[in-house]
Amino acid sequence: MNPVKKAVFVSVGCLCVALGVMGAFLPVLPTTPLLLAAAFLFSRSSQRLNDWLVKTKVYKAYVEPINAGDGIPVRKKITILGFSYVVMAVSAIVVARPLVWAILGCVALFLLWLIGFRVPTAPAAAENRIR
Repeated sequence: MNPVKKAVFVSVGCLCVALGVMGAFLPVLPTTPLLLAAAFLFSRSSQRLNDWLVKTKVYKAYVEPINAGDGIPVRKKITILGFSYVVMAVSAIVVARPLVWAILGCVALFLLWLIGFRVPTAPAAAENRIR
């Protein structure tokens, strides 16, 4: 992998982990999507960081149940996306800068791709078990 690309993946992955851990305590940050993004980025850039991440308590609490099961129920996916988009919209309104809007737009598209298409959707029967 290109060293610059690897450095970007590692840096963004570390940022996602930091925000994801904060999200475990703050209701405005979505923990699971951030940790999933970090796992995705680390798996493509640093085996050592990926191994570390999957051993952390926060990863085991938020991501492992999804990986071990059938995926995320549709209702939970909608909740994750909806809550994340509301927080991003408030951030965009408060900051009101085109650069921030562009960054948030990219994050929103990445989150839609990650949650909507990359993360498996649990069957309807599994949704009742997970609640």
